Amino acid sequence: MDWQTALHWTYVAGMALGALHFWSLSRDPKGVPQYEYLVAIFIPIWSGLAYMAMALGQGKLEVAGQITHYARYIDWIVTTPLLLLSLSWTAMQFIKKDWTLIGFLMSTQVVVITTGLIADLSERDWVRYLWYICGVVAFLIVLWGIWVPLRAKSKRQGSELATLHDKLTVYFTLLWISYPIAWIIGPSGFGWINQDIETLLFCVLPFFSKVGFSFLDLHGLRSLQGRQSETGLDRAADQILHFLGIMTARWLPSSTHSAYRSQTRSLGQNRNSLL
Repeated sequence: MDWQTALHWTYVAGMALGALHFWSLSRDPKGVPQYEYLVAIFIPIWSGLAYMAMALGQGKLEVAGQITHYARYIDWIVTTPLLLLSLSWTAMQFIKKDWTLIGFLMSTQVVVITTGLIADLSERDWVRYLWYICGVVAFLIVLWGIWVPLRAKSKRQGSELATLHDKLTVYFTLLWISYPIAWIIGPSGFGWINQDIETLLFCVLPFFSKVGFSFLDLHGLRSLQGRQSETGLDRAADQILHFLGIMTARWLPSSTHSAYRSQTRSLGQNRNSLL
């Protein structure tokens, strides 16, 4: 078994574990709608199947002397819009869902993935980079959508939900901006890293973007319902979200800092009352 095959099988195993964990959470939803769990379960299942195809030597072809893993795009064109759907549901947790905004984000993300696939299938360099630039522009529109109108939705529902959404958005953004960077420095772009390193990046990034995001999202939403039956995984998610809160406080306006500090004090008081 070569290095890339081992990475792909490891990724498949990680997706299976993620799906099982989200299924176990759905057995005791703690006030979080079941459809949120269903999407969280479906995402790693679909992604795991796509990567299983690559582990079996399928889902790839040679273009301009480089291997294009089109199975990745089959994964991403389904799972990345669903991740945006999950983030949108969190932002609109207690209000009516704005399906116009959600549809805009999801459809624009389809453009991002489609242009990336066309770029990867292009044989001429300038055509490849043209399609890549089109995808980056669409991606910047997605980032605007989650940071401006979607974030504004979360602010209408109290500081706790708004703070959770801000943390998730920071996490989401840091990971997603790594994708176009990994693409352009890899064999499809400038060729600064080889195929093995690119495969590693495109196993690590999707794992944390999918399973990692849904883990924080679901545990964060569950924590909003109360901490009386907090588990070790709940506490682990809380620690990660706490760290993201520190990062968020550095980036966002002072009003958000105040909300985060207030929530931190509240969580500390809740913990003390439980001890």
